[in-house]
Order: sequence, then C-alpha cells, then structure tokens
Amino acid sequence: SYFGDKSSYVENTSTVNLTSSSSVQGLHSAYIAKPPPSASRSVYRSHTPLMGYSVTSSSATSAHSTASVIAAVVEGRGLARGEVGMASIDLKNPEVILSQFADNTTYAKVITKLKILTPLEIIMSNTACDPGSTTKLFSLITEHFKNVTFTTVQRKYFNEAKGLEYIEQLCASEFGTILMEVQSKYYCLAAAAALLKYVEFIQNSVYAPKSLKVRFQGSEKTAMIDSSSAQNLELVINNRDSRNGHTLFGVLNYTKTPGGSRRLRSNILEPLADAETINTRLDCVQELLQDEELFFGLQAVISKFLDTEQLLSVLVQIPKQDTVKTAESKITNLIYLKHTLELVEPLKTALRSCNTALLKAYYHSLEDKRFGIILEKITTVINDDTRYTKGCLSMRTQKCYAVKPNISEFLDIARRTYTEIVDDIAGMITQLAEKYNLPMRTSFSSARGFFIQMNIDASTLPNGQLPSEFTKITKMKNTYSFTSPDLIKMNERCQESLREIYHMTYLIVCKLLNEIYEHIHCLYKLSDIVSMLDMLLAFAHACTLSDYVRPEFTDTLAIKQGWHPILEKIAVEKPVSNNTYLTEGNNFVIITGPNMSGKSTYLRQIALCQIMAQIGSYVPAEYCSFRIAEQIFTRIGMDDDIETNASTFMKEMKEITYIIQNANDKSLIIIDELGRGTSAEEGIGICYAVCECLLNLKAFTLFATHFLELCHIDALYPNVENYHFEVQHVRSSSGNKEKIAYTYTLSKGYTEEKNYGLKAAEVSSLPSSIISDAKEITNHIAKQILHRQKSTPEMTKQRAMYHLAVRLVQTARNSRLDPDSLRIYLRGLKKKYEESCPAPVQNNEQQ
Repeated sequence: SYFGDKSSYVENTSTVNLTSSSSVQGLHSAYIAKPPPSASRSVYRSHTPLMGYSVTSSSATSAHSTASVIAAVVEGRGLARGEVGMASIDLKNPEVILSQFADNTTYAKVITKLKILTPLEIIMSNTACDPGSTTKLFSLITEHFKNVTFTTVQRKYFNEAKGLEYIEQLCASEFGTILMEVQSKYYCLAAAAALLKYVEFIQNSVYAPKSLKVRFQGSEKTAMIDSSSAQNLELVINNRDSRNGHTLFGVLNYTKTPGGSRRLRSNILEPLADAETINTRLDCVQELLQDEELFFGLQAVISKFLDTEQLLSVLVQIPKQDTVKTAESKITNLIYLKHTLELVEPLKTALRSCNTALLKAYYHSLEDKRFGIILEKITTVINDDTRYTKGCLSMRTQKCYAVKPNISEFLDIARRTYTEIVDDIAGMITQLAEKYNLPMRTSFSSARGFFIQMNIDASTLPNGQLPSEFTKITKMKNTYSFTSPDLIKMNERCQESLREIYHMTYLIVCKLLNEIYEHIHCLYKLSDIVSMLDMLLAFAHACTLSDYVRPEFTDTLAIKQGWHPILEKIAVEKPVSNNTYLTEGNNFVIITGPNMSGKSTYLRQIALCQIMAQIGSYVPAEYCSFRIAEQIFTRIGMDDDIETNASTFMKEMKEITYIIQNANDKSLIIIDELGRGTSAEEGIGICYAVCECLLNLKAFTLFATHFLELCHIDALYPNVENYHFEVQHVRSSSGNKEKIAYTYTLSKGYTEEKNYGLKAAEVSSLPSSIISDAKEITNHIAKQILHRQKSTPEMTKQRAMYHLAVRLVQTARNSRLDPDSLRIYLRGLKKKYEESCPAPVQNNEQQ
C-alpha cells in the first residue's frame, strides 16, 4: 500500500530551513535517493513530528494557536508572469487546497491568501530567488512574512505531470471530480507536486493511497479583504493586545470544536460573495433561533466532538518507522475515532426534526452506511466500553485494554503481567504506609509514572524529615511527592510491559486500519458537517446575547440603528446606534466632525456589519440591507507620531494606491483621514483628487475627514452626500469655560463646528496668549479660503433632478408597494423635488 521509494527520505523527522543559496544544496541532496551527508545536517532544524500529535479535546484547544500549514507557491514565467499557482496542506488536517489565479503586479491576491493561511513554512522554486534575478513575488512574500520559514527547492520538483499523478494516487475517490477541475491548471499542479514531496520528506511518512481530500479554491465566490484592512478592522487580532478577545472573531466565537473555530476564522477573513449560499446559512441560523430544542440538542452533541480534522490527518499517514510513540499515537487515535463515530447517531437524532434545506442535507449525509461499517469493524476488535477519557492514567488504561480479550494470546498474557505489576505497586505503597505509619497514597503522572504522595504537616514527621529510603522528594505546601528505588524499578518493569502491550495492540490496530481505509472518506463529510454546524450554532448563540437582525441582500446599503459589535462587548452601556444609507446614486459619503466624535468607530462598524452579513451571521441593527461587496478596503488613520511622520504619509500613499489599483464597482471602501502627514493645502489637494478618482466607480465609499473644504465637492458631484457627528456645547458649572459634549449621533450636512482643534487645545494647558493668537490667524486664513465656495441655482437644480432620477430608478427596481401606496410615494418625491429646486427670485442660495 506504500508508494514512492522509502530510501529516498531522510531517516529523522526534520525540516530543511533553506534561506541562502549556498544551503539550497542541502535539500537537493536530500531529495535524491540517499540521506544528506552529515556536512549539510547543520541546515536542519527540529520540526514537530506529526506522529506524536494526539487529538486534543475541544474545550482545551484555542483555535489556530500554532501555525501548521505548509504552502507552495509558483509563478509562471515569461508571458505567463502574474499567473500564480498555490498548494497548501495543514499538517493537522489532511486536506490539500489548490488555487490558481491571475494576479496583478501588486500580488494582492497571493499575499491575502497566504495571510489567511498563516503558514508555518513557504516553499518556492530556487529560480525565484537566484541572486541578481529575484522575482518581485519572492521579494514581496519575504517582506510580508518575515517570521515564516522559507524553503527553496529545485524547479524540477514543481512538475505538473507529477502533481497530477500525486493527486490521482492520493485523492479520495469522493473528491475525484477535482481531477477534471485542475487537469489544465498547470501551476497549481506544479505547486502540489513540490508540496507533497516535501511534506513526506519532513514528516518521514507517506499518506495512505486514496486518503486525502483535495479541493480547488478559485477566488471568485469569496470577497477579498486585504491583510492591512483585516488588521485595521481587528477581525481576528486585537491591535493593542494580541491575546485580547476584543475582535470580530472574539465576538462571534462561541464555537465548541477546534474545527468550528478554524472555519469561523477563515470565513471572517474571506467572507462569501454569493447571496444564495449566505441566505442558506441565514435560514439555518433562523431555525436554530426559533427552535430551542434543536439548538440545545445540537450544541450538546457538537461539544463532545474532538478535533476531527486532526484525527483524520493522523489516521491517513503511514509512518515509515514503527516506534513506541507511533504505536501509542495510533492506538489513541483509534479510540478517538470510535468516540467520534459513536456521536454520529446522537447527531442524527438532534437533526431529525429540522426543516431547513442545509440541515436536511446534513441529516441525509449522516445516513451514510459507511459510518456504521467502520464502527462495526472497530467494535469487533475494540472493547465496547473503551472510550476517550480525561486524565493520563485513565487514558493509559483505556489504551492497554482497548483490544478485546482472546484476539491475541500474547497480548492477554502481557496485560495480565501489567495488571500484576500495577497491583504490586499499590501493595508495596500500602506496606510502606503501614511500616512508617504515614498516610501515603499512590499517584501517577505521565512524566514520573507511579509515585507516592501524602498530605502531612512537616512538624509531625520525625525530625521533620522523610525516612531515608525515599528519593526525588518535592513539597508543595503540605503535599509531599516522592519515590523509592524499589518503586523506580517497578515503574521500569511497568513501562517495559506497556511497550509490549502497545506493540501487540499496534499490530492489531494497523490491520484494522487497513480494512477501514477504503471507507474513511465519509469522515471528511462528518468533519465538514461538524465544523459548519458548530459555526452556525455560534452565530445563533451570539444573537441570543444581543438584539441582532437578519440581513437582506439588495443593491442598497441601508442600516437602521446599527451599532459596533465589538464596542458593545467592551462598553458598559450599549453604544449609540446610527443609520447608514448608500445607493448606486448616492454612493459616496463624506463624514466630518470634531476629534473623538465617533467617526472612526462608525466607519469600522459599517465594515464589520458588512462582513457579518456576508458570512451568514445576523447583524447588530434594527433593520439592515446590504449590497454584496466583492472587496472590502480600508485606509484608517495612523497614530500621529512626530518621529515617523514621513513614513506615516508614505504608508497612507501606498495604501490609497493599492485601493485605487484594485477597487471595482462592487467594492466597499472606507477611508478614515487622508493626507494628514503633509501640509494642509497638499492634503486637501490629494484628498480631492482621490475622491474624484473614486467617484468614477460605483463602489460604496465612506470618507471621514477634517478638511471641511472637501465637503464642497457635493456641488460638482450629485452622488456625494455630507454627514457629520453632532456635538453640544455645555457651560461648566463655574460658567467661565465651555465644554464639548459628544452625542455620537450622525446627522445630514457637514459639521458647523469651527476650530474644534483649538477647543481641544484650550482644554490642555497651552498658554492663553498662544491660543488667542492661533484663533486670530485661523479666522484670517479661513476667510480667504471659504469666500469663493458657493453653488449656483443651476447646480442646485441639476442636483435635485439627479436625486429624483436616482429615486425613480430605485423604485422601479425594488418597489414592493401596491398601486395606491406607490402613487402617494411618487407624489412625495415630486413635492420634495419642487422644494429642492431654487425659486427664480432666490439667488446664490444652496437649499
């Protein structure tokens, strides 16, 4: 059942860390059918071998705590430059993800995809980093992933024919259609060839034939969020403290399994862009919210699942060397597999009465006969009452007595010996307790084996000392832990006996696994169902804790009384809610208001609500409708820092360039402050030019600024709307000072607040003479700038006509009104239009 030549791999499980061209030789020699010479051993660094992994219980696992993904990237040459192939495999999840796409010169898609994968190691061809001819892609990846190990392998290993051969050999028959999908996608096949060869090499094991899930992931059905936007919006990592859970992931992460948690994370970073799939998910969440019995029934079953993907990953690997560790790991995983399969029936029972299409489909998938077949095969060999337990000693006992008696005579004898030794140990400790009249008890830890413990006050011991025959004494408060030379010998005998038991059990388990392999593919389906249900349950759970509402999908972004989901978790009282309204005809909103009035929070809130809607979650609002965004871009103000002023400005320019190069009509663009790292005139000029460029697109753009001059752009572009955050002025009790009270409420028009920077300065301890000088100079400059900015009656009339046309088009597209209501609505539009048009007498007045 093995394939490939065993001798072509290095004996020890290690990985090659090749970053310099000279050390590239190390891997090449390793790849040729002989182990590398000792001279190049220095190139190797220790790698966590997969054999020793055991599947952790769901409660103890923090999702994505350690990187375990290896990715291979290859780019076309010559005319095909920009065509990129990627293949990745998670060492904890036996799924190969292939993707191939055309990228532009910024390589935004590659970087974004890699950021989502958070790889442990990236493999590229040695031709990409030849000194003097390093490719742009290689430079960009190394710049973005400074803490990731880079390995270069010879270009010949990126071989598409070999890649296709690997996939034919390893892909589970259920995912066989992948072959049709990727046959002509040469770059992702080439990446797959290098990746699989390399993984076998470092893992020192091969994957069992027909055991992997392979899928092709294009970039069309998901929305793209670049890595700096993900960082700005704090989607999965809090910017102030990476361990802090105040992120969108933290708000929604009520998942009970590691798989569900991973799925939620990847969905937040790459939301869906397909309304049908999103609505299918929303239907499920709605049913879970309406049917309490279904919700609690499913949650109870799902929380008992272990990390199914990691379990599968270990099961489908065939180690090249049999060690005690691999034996123990395989036995443990077979017990986990039994535990998992025994949960299929309860899961079916929980789903039996569901009504939604997706949940019904999951129920039918669970009716697969193969779950029963595997479980039956396991129970012929494994004891019925063997199950996953917590605690190292109880798990050790489970492994010892996993196989039924009378299957192997030698195994039964070894087990009897082991039981006798354990009994002897207990007897010996009882005798010692009697001999010294001390309250000793037997304890066990995986590191020490059996040892003695007792709770006693030191003053009651003769001379405050333990008898001399006890060694390795540790004391914690009044608890003594110690052992004796006899007990150490007994422990060694016990270990030896265990090794024999494990070895014999392992042979039986391997035989059993070989019979199971052909049916194992149903477990991929199971892990998929479990992680999806877990995520949907988390969405429903989040709704029960807050008044979220189901989003609709139209061509309008309309949020009634929406609030910031993360702020709600942090704040003592509920955040102030605000409305949002953007349509194709009013697709550009400029937001003004004093410092700290709530602009940045509002902008982030809209992006977070958009992402929540597109992953199938309910949204924090009273009502909401979204237009599906294919890309979400943010440019959010940096902290002002005198030392890095120049680089702040350059960073702003790079980010805005990226947005202009990549945005399209279906994007959501959020810009919070622009052009602050330079003089006011230049800043205003840059902002104006950027706005005009973005106004050519039908993208929805929200632009927060302190440059009030920018607000007058609405005179030229009727699709621009101005909004501001209101503040109130409150006299202090002594009556001599005025304070600003923030309402955090969004209103139409631009802010009437003048010189709020000066007001903020007044609160600080700046001398009053400087402040009065500053006011005088500011007033003088403001008069010069603003005197020329008025709009003509002709402009106002055109603007009113434009708004009327936009409303009429929208009504024709989306109206669900009956004829009488429609008539009333249209009369209202007419009246509004007449009011907006300037009367002939009025001159130079903007309505």
